[in-house]
Amino acid sequence: MTVESTAARTPRRSSTSGGKRASAKKAAPKKSTEPQLVQLLTPEGKRVKNAEYDAYVADVTADDLRGLYRDMVLTRRFDAEATSLQRQGELGLWASLLGQEAAQIGSGRATRDDDYVFPTYREHGVAWCRGVDPTNLLGMFRGVNNGGWDPNTNNFHLYTIVIGSQTLHATGYAMGVAKDGADSAVIAYFGDGASSQGDVAEAFTFSAVYNAPVVFFCQNNQWAISEPTEKQTRVPLYQRAQGYGFPGVRVDGNDVLAVLAVTKWALERARTGEGPALIEAFTYRMGAHTTSDDPSKYRNDDERVAWEAKDPILRLKAYLESEGHADEGFFAELEAESEALGKRVREVVRAMPDPDLMAIFENAYADGHALVDEERAQFAAYQASFAEGEAK
Repeated sequence: MTVESTAARTPRRSSTSGGKRASAKKAAPKKSTEPQLVQLLTPEGKRVKNAEYDAYVADVTADDLRGLYRDMVLTRRFDAEATSLQRQGELGLWASLLGQEAAQIGSGRATRDDDYVFPTYREHGVAWCRGVDPTNLLGMFRGVNNGGWDPNTNNFHLYTIVIGSQTLHATGYAMGVAKDGADSAVIAYFGDGASSQGDVAEAFTFSAVYNAPVVFFCQNNQWAISEPTEKQTRVPLYQRAQGYGFPGVRVDGNDVLAVLAVTKWALERARTGEGPALIEAFTYRMGAHTTSDDPSKYRNDDERVAWEAKDPILRLKAYLESEGHADEGFFAELEAESEALGKRVREVVRAMPDPDLMAIFENAYADGHALVDEERAQFAAYQASFAEGEAK
């Protein structure tokens, strides 16, 4: 299934006759509850032909498919281990990607080494694809560093906590790439909540006007913390691109093959001077927004159960099995590799030093400040009270 390019759409005009609206004479057709989107693998793991995007995955081999499956399985295991470590007090916070593995792995594997990636704080799968050691992601969430990796080593920027600001950084970087005459592209990740930020609108404007080689990749997991998408927009998010003059596409975000194809298309057109594009990966956040959130407060179990049936990993596994591309030996080896990864993550995190709790008061003012000094003293006394309690 495909969705038509938003750039080719024209607005509908309402027709009237005799002072009465024509719609009053005829009942409006029932709208489909299923969104129109690009899909190459159904939730049951059946391959769907697509005349527009099949060419972008025509060279994908059985080895490649197994690689995509491995990426998603190991990323999910890493994510689960990080969530457990936070619950055990080893991390201050964690933003899970559970359910969004296909969106991240499919798009991440579509990038070239010379492309540059601007993530938010949930792109653990993209980081995996860019060669960032997953344990490096955890230092920031433990409070022992400000990122843990050199962005220029992997062309993967540090995580951005400020919602939506990385889209402007990506646009500016892409404008620089164009001025340098390079044929690489830039991809910026953000969520459905961030799509309502002014920074994103400004990034769309600048990228369109300057024809910047940037792909905006929106992971629409349908919940901006507790706000559903319908509280933010009256139209599908990908259609917003139309107002800025560049194409937008909605893809099944739980279909790793479709995401790979659509992202390759968008990156290739960016590299060849055709400008920006918006990809809306329609997916679902299976877990909490972060480990400080309780999703049961604002969404029901029926919704979660319905999306579990569209699990991106089970979908690709069904396809691999039906096509004879993977056997029990492959899955057993991957399970062992998954266990080894979980063990390594636990060992590395527990070996990390405790964060310097007083560091928050440093570098606030160049010459110091009386109020900061007072707050530092109060916090030091508060921390000392725990040691006194343990001594008793």
